[in-house]
Amino acid sequence: MEQEIKINFEIIPSYDQLNDIEKTLFDEAQAIRQKAYAPYSHFSVGCALLLENGEIITGSNQENAAYPSGLCAERTTIFWTSANYPNVKIKKILVIGGPENAVSSVPIPPCGGCRQSILEYEAKQKEQIEIYFAAPDGEIIKTKSVRDLLPFSFDGTFL
Repeated sequence: MEQEIKINFEIIPSYDQLNDIEKTLFDEAQAIRQKAYAPYSHFSVGCALLLENGEIITGSNQENAAYPSGLCAERTTIFWTSANYPNVKIKKILVIGGPENAVSSVPIPPCGGCRQSILEYEAKQKEQIEIYFAAPDGEIIKTKSVRDLLPFSFDGTFL
């Protein structure tokens, strides 16, 4: 029997409708995106995350000629955060991506590997992480949890 899955998300029409902390995350993600190392795909991504202690951590995608050796902005940021703040909860993640030197208005969601990594940290901290994804211009998509982007999730409870 065929089933249907519904996901919850919010569309924020523009940057101007973000609150102050969301604007700060957007600005930080946009700034670090300029430091992405993407000589092969020419697709740069920036990520900013908010910790429960109020700190904002940023990261960008880092490519490698041997493609599997590179790392997405979300994982660069979240792994560095976990290594340096292992017991501090992540509250929000904002991701901005798009082709280098092009204006795009299509929100870029985290890839499957990044979704799985964010899921791991939600499970670790036993608390949802709000995810925002955007392009440099246009609407911003907001979810309350990565489970909205990964409805059939695999986590440690299966092991």
